[in-house]
Amino acid sequence: MTVTPAHHTPTDDTMNNSSPPWGPASRRQIDAPKTLADEAYQRIHDDIIRGEFAPNEKLQPDALRERYDIGLSPVREALSRVALEGLAVTEGQRGFFVAPATRQELLDIADLRINFSMMSLERSIRLGDDDWENRVVTTYYQLHKLENLTKREPLTFRDEWERRNRDFHEALESGCGSPWLLHFCAILYDQFERYRRRFVVYTDIQPTIADEHRQIMELALARDTAACKVLKQHFEHAASVIERMMVEAAKAAAPAKKPRGPVKPAAKPRSKVAAKPAGSRIA
Repeated sequence: MTVTPAHHTPTDDTMNNSSPPWGPASRRQIDAPKTLADEAYQRIHDDIIRGEFAPNEKLQPDALRERYDIGLSPVREALSRVALEGLAVTEGQRGFFVAPATRQELLDIADLRINFSMMSLERSIRLGDDDWENRVVTTYYQLHKLENLTKREPLTFRDEWERRNRDFHEALESGCGSPWLLHFCAILYDQFERYRRRFVVYTDIQPTIADEHRQIMELALARDTAACKVLKQHFEHAASVIERMMVEAAKAAAPAKKPRGPVKPAAKPRSKVAAKPAGSRIA
């Protein structure tokens, strides 16, 4: 599939894709481990998102120390950072637990992701330069190749799809010129990914998802803000699929209902009654 980006003449209002000298650094720069606490944070963060730890599971510092071969102090510092991001919760003296997964939170995350990502895309369409266009085309091509595979190994496909899907959406947003917008979009992607990995079967991802990616890419490169409307539908579609899978998972995990009221004893077999003379009644 060949895509020819619409010609875009830079204007005085156009902001290039280099990072402005303000706002937070990109998540990729922040997440590059510099200390043992950084490494512990990154590994706990990633394992929670990937579903290595289930919702509500207790995060034992001693167990994490052994798992990652990192000291207790860096692990404790990392748990506090993960909790600040909403991926874990602390319950007084009981310690840290993986954040629960609820329908209400899923819908809240989806709503915020829609708003921040639409704002980023609209700005990118208006301000993005040639480097932005090239990044969108390149990341879409990589994602499109993967989505066209007919043979999908579940674990490998899941991880690679998430990587390429993130790259594509980050590319769409990258021309917005706002480090703060990109920062919030990255946090919301993490949160949404945690739910998707928990409940979605990646090898069963519907072809409509790939078609939505194509439409968003083509409209964005044509500098058509209708891309934002398709992006909104794209996120709403994904959220509805996850929500449905959450309901199905809850039903499957629910214990079987016990019958209400006392159970009636089985009826005893009736004994044979001797034949009566014609015309008589059994009292």
